[in-house]
Amino acid sequence: MDLLESGKMAVKTLTANKLRSTLTMLGIIIGNASVIAMVGIGQGAQKLASEQFESLGPNVLFVTPGSGEARNRSYDMPRTLVWEDAKAIAAQVPSVAEVAAQRQSQLPVVYRNLNSNSLVVGTTPEFLVVRSFDMAKGRFLTQQDVDGSKQVVALGADMATRFFGNKDPIGQQLRIGGISFQVIGVLQAKGAFLGSNQDDAAYIPLTTQASRLTGRNSPYGLDLSFISLSAKDKASVGAAEFQVSNLLRLRHKITDQDDFTVQTQKDVLRIVGTITGGLTAMLAAIAGISLLVGGIGIMNIMLVSVTERTQEIGLRKAIGASQQDILIQFIIEAVLLSAAGGLLGTTIGVGGILAVGAITPLQASVSPVAIALAVGVSGGIGLFFGVVPARQAAKLDPIVALRST
Repeated sequence: MDLLESGKMAVKTLTANKLRSTLTMLGIIIGNASVIAMVGIGQGAQKLASEQFESLGPNVLFVTPGSGEARNRSYDMPRTLVWEDAKAIAAQVPSVAEVAAQRQSQLPVVYRNLNSNSLVVGTTPEFLVVRSFDMAKGRFLTQQDVDGSKQVVALGADMATRFFGNKDPIGQQLRIGGISFQVIGVLQAKGAFLGSNQDDAAYIPLTTQASRLTGRNSPYGLDLSFISLSAKDKASVGAAEFQVSNLLRLRHKITDQDDFTVQTQKDVLRIVGTITGGLTAMLAAIAGISLLVGGIGIMNIMLVSVTERTQEIGLRKAIGASQQDILIQFIIEAVLLSAAGGLLGTTIGVGGILAVGAITPLQASVSPVAIALAVGVSGGIGLFFGVVPARQAAKLDPIVALRST
């Protein structure tokens, strides 16, 4: 018997038991759909993170207080970075173009009967350039605002819309932490950055935040959440990282472990990529268990099928079918079940990826490698788990098989 004839018989056998065949394929369908969807969504998350970092500009570096180990050992952010450090970097590091000091806190923001606990960023005028923000209307903070600890605020686009709607917020008064601030500007929408909505924030002078709202918590000066800085050009990023690190070691009199961390855009993106890649691999592995379960289901049903079709097997052997013919027949049935389940699962997985891309910011992408791997693995699972029942069917004695009925 040739393969074409075996294939036709396998199709007739499977279509004769549509419900059982469909339920048998279900594990393969779910496994394939899950693997393809998880890989696509994970790649979309990596792409979104990459685009968010690229929106900062290619030359941005971040200086955060405390070493990585120190931050891991404590829930409280170390207070080892101060405003004087930012000023020293701006004045003494030749490869750095602009430096913006930042101090962040969650504070109540109130306008008339509207209120929310929102992100309040104390910063300096250089923030606009370093973080590549643009003004939609009004102006940003000036050096005079910082020097005079002025009670002025520039609002992110979402915060301005939530409090003022279509009304022009410039010149309006709102309260932050119980202190009245005048709105002087609204920033262009920027979007989220590492899960934090940059458009739902209030930007006030660093000195105003420290003196009127949160106080100073470091004995060395005005403590900062982090320092953002931009290198003069892309080629200067490595030099800026080296020079900033050396300067801070000298200022902090460090002889052992650094009490700060300097990270370039690529460093942070690599960390994010490692995290999202690991999560994607873990989710895909968990989803892949469904493929194994589906394979066991195929073997189970095929073993039942061998028992049910004992008379058929005996009759075919009696009229001349060889063990190889019976073996091939059952293996083809198992492979057809797993391959059909793989194709249906692929269709569902691709549809899920497209749906996620349509309703979320993730630019989930269809991975040809993931599709090929999932379908190939599902076909291989059908072949692997189909061998045992196929061998059992092929070894049946035709006389015993015919008598068993």
